Amino acid sequence: MSVQPHFNGSAVPHDWAGRYYHIDQILNAPGPRTDPAFLAGDEVKDFLRNQVKILVIGAGGLGCEILANLALTGFKDIHVIDMDTIDISNLNRQFLFRQKDVGKSKATIAAEFIMKRVPGVKVTPYHGKIQDKDDDYYMQFNIIICGLDSVEARRWINATLVNLVDPENPESLKPLIDGGFKGQARVILPTITSCYECSLDMLNKPTAFPICTIANTPRLPEHCIEWASVLEWPRIHGDKKLDTDDPEHITWLYKAAAARAHEFNIEGVNWSLTQGVVKNIIPAIASTNAIIAASCCNEAFKIATSSAAYLNNYFMLIGTDGVYSYTFEHEKRDDCPVCGGEALDLSISSNTTVEQLIEMLVEKQDIQIKKPSLSTPTKQIYLQAPPQLEEATRPNLSKKILELVPAGGEITVTASTLPFSLSLRINYT
Repeated sequence: MSVQPHFNGSAVPHDWAGRYYHIDQILNAPGPRTDPAFLAGDEVKDFLRNQVKILVIGAGGLGCEILANLALTGFKDIHVIDMDTIDISNLNRQFLFRQKDVGKSKATIAAEFIMKRVPGVKVTPYHGKIQDKDDDYYMQFNIIICGLDSVEARRWINATLVNLVDPENPESLKPLIDGGFKGQARVILPTITSCYECSLDMLNKPTAFPICTIANTPRLPEHCIEWASVLEWPRIHGDKKLDTDDPEHITWLYKAAAARAHEFNIEGVNWSLTQGVVKNIIPAIASTNAIIAASCCNEAFKIATSSAAYLNNYFMLIGTDGVYSYTFEHEKRDDCPVCGGEALDLSISSNTTVEQLIEMLVEKQDIQIKKPSLSTPTKQIYLQAPPQLEEATRPNLSKKILELVPAGGEITVTASTLPFSLSLRINYT
């Protein structure tokens, strides 16, 4: 039996009286900041409510706010992707969920909640990874909004949308609105404005713990979790890849880390912290979620309707000492591996080994590639996978780069987690 939505205790039609009154104040007439392409009236209202298809990636703290805002703003065809299930720790800030929903799909429950509360809105959920979908799937959307808690996932969707652009097909350019992490909202026009990869150096480098500490003298719960993921998983599972998006794998790490923590009298290891450490998740604050979600949806509305100039291209909220915000234009990098098209010049010592270069690529602020594989047009320098090729190229780890690549030569860097390759032009010092 279908559920009839209610408003103040009474059943309501799909479009109740005055539903769009405030939105229509913007769409009925041009304003002082209106885009020249804006055409006020019924046409833009019909486009917003009946033609625009929008994708929200992530149905967590930020995603819940975004979904509600979009539905109430007038977007009626919304899709949402999230691979996670609801945990009881989510309920304090992810307001579309209730205790009875614990263990269920975030995307599915969020979609059901929005459709019950905002009649006439269609929300299509997908419980799974963004990597499950192909180019045709992303081509169907007018706008994509990210409410993610993962740098790797952001890099993946950013590169995918850049690769999607066909200069001869204007419809292939999909505006990407990204929000979250340190309180930022930004508008990315793939191949036109600075992309996510261009600003990688603005992110905090993931915390790295010395191997000797996590192996011998752990003092923090994070040390125990790193031990479980870096040392114990390979020892027990061999070549089996650790999937940080698999709840069963996270549970295994949690149990192993908890046992080690008990051995060393360390408190604080729990499932959520385990997931946060291995996925480098930054905890969210409800008030920041609300502000950033509002900014993201405001930009989506402006892009969809041309009713005002959209952000160019970075908004930052600082909430540590009061409430302060500012905007600036982040510039494109010519050597961006995703949108720049030029090789990145890298100066290294003539004594640098392949293993040292790999460590450098992991730690370098504007690269940050986990488990990089290296090759040239004529040889494979080092491949992380499959196991047979890793074993075959492992002897190269101790070799100097100079033995394998001449000055001015290029190395191609790839990683299984990223849908692009990075070209390094090597210079020796």
